[in-house]
Amino acid sequence: MPGTNERRRLAALKRLNILDTPPEERFERLIRIAKRYYNVDIALFSILDEERQWFKSRDGLDATETPRSMAFCDHAIRQDRAFIIEDATRDPRFRDNPLVTGKPHIRFYAGIPVREPTGFKLGSLCIIDSRPRKITDVDLEVLRNLASLVEDEIERAYYGAADQTNIDVSHLNRAIYRAQNVFLSSDNEHAAFEVLLNDLLTLTGSEFGLISEVLHRPSGDPYLKVGAITNIAWSPATQSLYQQIERRGMTFDRVDNILGLPLVDGEVIISDSVINDPRGKGLPAGHPPVNAYIGMPIHSGDQMIGLVGLANRSGGYTADLAEELDPLLQTIATLIERKRLYREKWGHQKRLEKAANFDSLTGLPNRRRLTELFEDEIREANLREGVIAVCFIDLDGFKDINDTHGHMAGDAVLKSVAQRLQASVREHDVIARLGGDEFVALLRDVEDAGVYQRILDALCKPVSYKSQVLQLSGSMGVTVYPVDDATPDMLLRHADQAMYAAKESGKNCFRVFDMRLHQARKERVRVLEQVDSALESGQFELYYQPVVNFRHRQVIAFEALLRWHHPELGLLTPDRVLPHIEFTDYDRRIGRFVMGQAVNTLREFDRQGLPYGVSINLSPMHFLGDHFADDLGAALQDCKPGLCNRLTVEILETTAMDDPDVAIEAIRACRELGVAVSLDDFGTGYSSLSYFRKLPVDEIKIDRSFVRELASSSDDNMIVEAIIGLSRSFRRRVVAEGVETPELLGQLLEMGCDIGQGYHFSEALPLPEALAWAAGFQD
Repeated sequence: MPGTNERRRLAALKRLNILDTPPEERFERLIRIAKRYYNVDIALFSILDEERQWFKSRDGLDATETPRSMAFCDHAIRQDRAFIIEDATRDPRFRDNPLVTGKPHIRFYAGIPVREPTGFKLGSLCIIDSRPRKITDVDLEVLRNLASLVEDEIERAYYGAADQTNIDVSHLNRAIYRAQNVFLSSDNEHAAFEVLLNDLLTLTGSEFGLISEVLHRPSGDPYLKVGAITNIAWSPATQSLYQQIERRGMTFDRVDNILGLPLVDGEVIISDSVINDPRGKGLPAGHPPVNAYIGMPIHSGDQMIGLVGLANRSGGYTADLAEELDPLLQTIATLIERKRLYREKWGHQKRLEKAANFDSLTGLPNRRRLTELFEDEIREANLREGVIAVCFIDLDGFKDINDTHGHMAGDAVLKSVAQRLQASVREHDVIARLGGDEFVALLRDVEDAGVYQRILDALCKPVSYKSQVLQLSGSMGVTVYPVDDATPDMLLRHADQAMYAAKESGKNCFRVFDMRLHQARKERVRVLEQVDSALESGQFELYYQPVVNFRHRQVIAFEALLRWHHPELGLLTPDRVLPHIEFTDYDRRIGRFVMGQAVNTLREFDRQGLPYGVSINLSPMHFLGDHFADDLGAALQDCKPGLCNRLTVEILETTAMDDPDVAIEAIRACRELGVAVSLDDFGTGYSSLSYFRKLPVDEIKIDRSFVRELASSSDDNMIVEAIIGLSRSFRRRVVAEGVETPELLGQLLEMGCDIGQGYHFSEALPLPEALAWAAGFQD
């Protein structure tokens, strides 16, 4: 037995005479707005009688009613605020509900109580989804406004508002409040327009209506852009027409009919019979009949910015009605102005972004935008384990075109080049202009180098400009990521370097960045940056390889070889260091270091009474340089004459042949100081016999490449024999390098070579270890 309040509620519901009535568009459009705004499966206007929940309006649900015992709405009407269930399966009140366990599989529910005019809650306006969701009270503001509109419709029907001539002030004030609340609390302007239109239809008792913005074509002609319109698609006869309007983008262009006339004169248009009104010009085929009509322009200052059209009001429309609606129309004007300002701000922002990111002449991405695209391309290449070809393109002879034909011709060429580049690559590839006549292409996963030539071929086609035919070409540099695993900026630099190589190769061609050469350059820079600190901190040291007299089985000298105790890379041999410092100031500094250390070693030998000599290696630049004699003299300053004779300077045969006259002078300078000279790696420099005779060297060192192959190569055997014979003829001492096996040692002795060095005896060692080895040496 229901309680007193429930009996009174059911009596009030019965007085409304709303149960089991047909669907009404004024309620249908409200639940459509709710469903669209919240993007849910179902929206309902639900009414509770004694035993059931009946749906006055529904969208997304086939059923027309359910037992009240299942109704979520029954819980909603017991509260004065929104009733929210985020996940019904986790709520003990609903997890076994048939509407949860079965269709429509309710998970989320949010309902706002709806009251009838005397204050009783007759049902709810609710949204339902099959997925659990969260929603805040702020997000529910639109639903509250829609529930308020439902209450206004019920109240209007209850008091017979449709028969009233004037607008109810309280209803108008509520409509204005709702409008302000919706567009201030929501970014969904379409939903805001829908709420406003619904208020206008409710306030005036109109059947149809629209709210539209006045816009202008580039020609200056005005047209209407619809923000909200009565959905006439609920009638099967008009569904096709409404779909056509939506496909057209909700625009109306005609200004010669009754809808567009306010755009011409800016005045309110009223018609009591559109069918018979000469201004009507007819309705679109399939449109429902329109009897009475009012078109009310919306102004911002002196400018017309919008139009509200209402139709089919019982009793027709008057100018007084338009005046009464003016406060609400001004609210609509504010909403349109806000929309327009936002659009202008957005357009201005887009223009600024375009100016900042795109080249104004060609429309291609500029350097700034290229950096962003480049980073995206690298990220995607890493994900797909692909490659990116970075192509740097520079036009050949573009300056001549500018100088000869003017900058307008140059601009025309650049535009043409941009179009050709875009046409010659795939859609997902990137073409950008860096500035001037420099362009960049980022090509994904290039498998055939012919792609680069096809791009250049596209540039070679003549460009027509006015009566001129301009010929051009391009040079391209290419580097490929991740083979060249560098940053975008560095990849561009590498491609730029390769482009200059293409220019130097005759232009109108491409060159691929040489990674090996680049790595060598990087290593050179790295070495040069560290030589200073290495010299100052004592990281360089001389290692000593014994030179042995085979027949007498004794060590007669040591060859001093440079080593670098690198703090990160460990022990570095000369081949890792010396090639990088050649032809630099460090070349001489290292040479002076070697001279000084070798002389100090000779002094140590003298102090210990050891008879050994020391040979040193100097770079060609240092030996043939202007300062060689001074540097050697400074190293030997205050040195005993006998010690000077135990120092040997080794020079490469190729060094002596580079500039024989300078080499002879340097050798003579050594002799004047008492220093011996050895011609190293002999046999590799193809020196002539006449030059050999003129070079006053004391020693010939047979290159290890000939010694190593003595046992297997008759040619090398003959060369070694010839060198030994030649040395004897010119009374030069002969030393063999690369003696690594007993067999080689035996062959050299048979050929008459008594002195040599190599791993058969010992590798180069730090001085204390080398001396220890020499002291214990046995053949």
